[in-house]
Amino acid sequence: MKLTGAEIIIQCLLEQGVDTIFGFPGGAVLYIYDALYKVQDKIRHILTSHEQGAAHAADGYARSTGKVGVCLATSGPGATNLVTGIATAYMDSVPVVAITGQVATSLLGKDSFQEVDITGITMPITKHNYIVKDINKLADIMRDAFYIAKSGRPGPVLVDVCKDVTAAVTDYEPKTPKEIAPVPVESSEEEINAAAERIRKAQRPIILAGGGVSIANAVEELRLLAEKLRIPVTTTLMGLGAFSSTHELFTGMVGMHGTRTSNMAINESDLLIAVGTRFSDRVVSNVRRFAPNADIIHIDIDPAEINKNVNVQYPLIGNIKIILKKLIDLTDSREDNEWTEKIYKWKATYPVKYRKDNVLRPQYIVERFYELTKGEAIITTEVGQNQLWAAQFYKYSRPRQFISSGGLGTMGFGLGASIGAQIGNPDKKVINIAGDGSFRMNCNELATAVEYRLPVIVAILNNRALGMVRQWQNLFYDSRYSSTTIDRGTNFVALAEAFGAMGINVTKPEEVDDAITRALASTDRPVLINFEIDKDEKVFPIVPPGAPISELIDE
Repeated sequence: MKLTGAEIIIQCLLEQGVDTIFGFPGGAVLYIYDALYKVQDKIRHILTSHEQGAAHAADGYARSTGKVGVCLATSGPGATNLVTGIATAYMDSVPVVAITGQVATSLLGKDSFQEVDITGITMPITKHNYIVKDINKLADIMRDAFYIAKSGRPGPVLVDVCKDVTAAVTDYEPKTPKEIAPVPVESSEEEINAAAERIRKAQRPIILAGGGVSIANAVEELRLLAEKLRIPVTTTLMGLGAFSSTHELFTGMVGMHGTRTSNMAINESDLLIAVGTRFSDRVVSNVRRFAPNADIIHIDIDPAEINKNVNVQYPLIGNIKIILKKLIDLTDSREDNEWTEKIYKWKATYPVKYRKDNVLRPQYIVERFYELTKGEAIITTEVGQNQLWAAQFYKYSRPRQFISSGGLGTMGFGLGASIGAQIGNPDKKVINIAGDGSFRMNCNELATAVEYRLPVIVAILNNRALGMVRQWQNLFYDSRYSSTTIDRGTNFVALAEAFGAMGINVTKPEEVDDAITRALASTDRPVLINFEIDKDEKVFPIVPPGAPISELIDE
């Protein structure tokens, strides 16, 4: 059949099972939007307030569903507005296909109106990208983009399409999407056997689980290994939900803002089994003093991560799920022992805690969200103190439940991500834990949530400051508060109501439950709760810069 380039793009999306696109129109994508108009009964287009919001929404949709998220923007500033969202997805291995319009092929390289080299700009932050100048290559490129985005270690792919290509006509032949090839196990049986033997000999083992566990659908295998061998489990920020926070073997998060139990356990362990994590600086801190007594088994899909940040003795590369199954089969069951009893004692002695008084504390707010949602909500976050309180005080029992910008640390991420997560999970309650600084960056997406009648809850932990930066200035810069106070008199409740959302203000602990209950009752519009907290509330524990993770400050 004869189709325009724009129609080919749409047909390829339908081939891939895409039912939702997040985007913002413009001149270079008019043909694509015209083609979208004709299939609005099959593909839902979510018009965001800003292209960055579209990218974050596609990201949140992908993280919460496991599907590929799709965003669409015009050329020039439309495309560059996607960049932060693409980089966010890249750093956290999220499958997103970003489609951008480009000026006509005859205008390329001439500084034409709204021309920008978006493929050049995004080359370092995509798994792959394309500029399409030939309509005859368009269908194959679209199909390849989806395959690349979701195969192996997932990540974003950008397809930049010249406007004249979207208008041109050529033959189109439908194709069934290529099946994703199973990730192989690259390590040899001898290497896996050696790792299993080291596990058998370990006296003080600990498992460190990262986001790769959930991506690999290896949550059940991780649980079985930990339970069979009675090995304590800690997670990175991105690993939250890969192992239930309520499990007796769970020690909490590790690293800069990890629990004392997790950090001490890694410090004293003789074997660290790292699964689906890249050993970021937020986890390791002082690399020379990280896990000083331990051999390290590192299981990961990406060989580039092996020995990149931390030297390991037993690298196991490839399919995490299969490798964990093999290790389960190759090891013998254990009972609780002196090591696990020590872990249990540490957990009882060093819980993550906060002062409980008549002051409105952010930790208490997050705890009440957990209790009143029975731990079933999808939590998105912004970045800063709000992110870490959400990580510490909400208990995550399943993968794809905690959605946050871990690698890039993108302020303004959470609201867009909550929109994508809500659209992808209409039967779930989605809550965005935000700071007032982060919320201001992309608060315009409230209009999107209102338009599409999305009952997302935005919980602003409003300290009238850039809280985490202020905390660092207090602890490590002799309280020189440079440009971190943002008490600008913004009435967030009035702002929410101006957008058409419900606004609630909370100043006292006794008001928290009623506010959350009212917000949870909303089924067809977003609710913003402005929690007024103290600007000097801090996230503890914290590892000072340059210190080993065992040297935490608790208060």
